[in-house]
Amino acid sequence: MSKFWSETVKRCVPYVPGEQLNDANIVKLNTNENPYPPSPKVVEAIKVEAERKLNLYPSPTVDQLRTDIAEYYGLSKDNIFVGNGSDEVLAFSFLAFFEAGKPIRFPAVSYSFYPVYCKLFNISYEEVKLNRDFTLPVEAFFQTDGGVIFPNPNAPTSIYLEIDAIKEIVENNPDQVVIIDEAYIDFASESAVSLINTYNNLLVIQTMSKSRSLAGLRIGFALGNSDLIEGLTRIKDSFNSYTLDRLAIAGAEAAIKDTNYYKSTTREIIHTREWITAEMKKRGFHILPSQANFIFVSHYNKQAEELYAALKDRNVLIRHFNKPGIDNYLRVTIGTNKNMELFLNKLDEILA
Repeated sequence: MSKFWSETVKRCVPYVPGEQLNDANIVKLNTNENPYPPSPKVVEAIKVEAERKLNLYPSPTVDQLRTDIAEYYGLSKDNIFVGNGSDEVLAFSFLAFFEAGKPIRFPAVSYSFYPVYCKLFNISYEEVKLNRDFTLPVEAFFQTDGGVIFPNPNAPTSIYLEIDAIKEIVENNPDQVVIIDEAYIDFASESAVSLINTYNNLLVIQTMSKSRSLAGLRIGFALGNSDLIEGLTRIKDSFNSYTLDRLAIAGAEAAIKDTNYYKSTTREIIHTREWITAEMKKRGFHILPSQANFIFVSHYNKQAEELYAALKDRNVLIRHFNKPGIDNYLRVTIGTNKNMELFLNKLDEILA
């Protein structure tokens, strides 16, 4: 610890991302990336943009991309905010809508960036214990002092919360912002975006990293009442007016328009998810009901950490969270059928 560190730096406990090993032989099932490439139209749009205006700043308001997203979801451009990945949009949201001294609530088993932001921005928080089956206790999120945030489907559990339950949470926090982090929603039943025109305290945050195969471009966006979007814009413009570069904007515009491509790859991942779930159940795994592009599993007689290490020794990376309540579970990203067949073969070696 340096004597030059500020109090803000001292209280930080940084987020730890999944391992990124630079090895072509690794089967990488640990960071919930899409195993399929982005739409060819995305690649072409980036090439065209790269040959044109890289000497000029990108648009600080990103009007065309916001318009494209709004049209896709049946909203207005004023309902859309875009940022450099959904993590940045989340960070801006914590600054815009949550305050010190007013504790927010999120699940005790959830996206581990939430407590990181709270410590960074000095926001108090309460972690809500999940039910025994890892579902959210809906009433525990009613009448908060500072607001609510949770992923849907939840991460790392993969469990989806129905829209009617989200309505209850929003309605029981009329004076606070409720943020639904929908990174994995395109692999699930229904988005809360349909509620935005009804509730002015609802903010939905999505990403193009998962279903649209653009983890490498870093595009996130928020959808909500225009007053909430203005709040996010004020935070952004007090930090950095140009959060998205020209190549990212061009790629994102192409991706949001190529609906057929992303829906095709999403269907393929869902199909593989159902197949691998059935196969792992045959091998003695307990698997939570997933509506994400990953599954959360435990084995009846093999310890999760042991399985994680044995798979890593065989060049297969999955995610193990050494945290109370989930330390005997593993999170497995859904890859291609070929990826998952190799994963099963390595599992069979270990289980034998």
